Amino acid sequence: MANQANRKRAPSRIQQRNRKRILDAALEVFSTSGFRGSTVDEIANQSGLSKPNLLYYFPSKGAIFNELMAGLLDTWLDPLRALDPEGEPLAEILAYVQRKLQMSRDFPRESRLYANEIVQGAPRLHAMIEGDLNQLVEEKSQVLQAWMDAGKINQTHPKHLLFSIWSLTQHYADFDAQVRRLMVNEDPFDAAPEYLETLYRRMLTPKG
Repeated sequence: MANQANRKRAPSRIQQRNRKRILDAALEVFSTSGFRGSTVDEIANQSGLSKPNLLYYFPSKGAIFNELMAGLLDTWLDPLRALDPEGEPLAEILAYVQRKLQMSRDFPRESRLYANEIVQGAPRLHAMIEGDLNQLVEEKSQVLQAWMDAGKINQTHPKHLLFSIWSLTQHYADFDAQVRRLMVNEDPFDAAPEYLETLYRRMLTPKG
């Protein structure tokens, strides 16, 4: 009974802090080198903890990655979940574009981590892509198609519309080094919101 009580005991502040240090360090390492190119030693060095101390909290590199991705993916889906079927169609889509762009600004390492995993064939994300993401994309594609069929926005392929929004917004995070070297005299996020809104407004607004 005593052992069972110990297992259910809430983690201490030090334990919570160390877990956060490890996950923050792992995000930096994974987003730079990808899962395959990263090691537990690199994560331990980045976190400022010893390798044995890190392994006390997480038994393997995979365990760290899985916990990191579980939190990331839930956050990653929130902007699309917020697309309201009862809202004004164009306003809802434009708001979604801006939410995705803001995520690239606020969470560039998370975006690069996700992109690295996808480029490698998404070996650790198959279940998420085929499950939660697929279900959400199907649901929102039906919403977009219904708006198109009602003449509220121009006809286009709903899934390709979503893909284009992902590509254009996440580019600013995934290719940050290139973007900033080509725009050395300005913050790329200063003009991006207006540019993307103009682009999608012109694309989706029905004539007349």
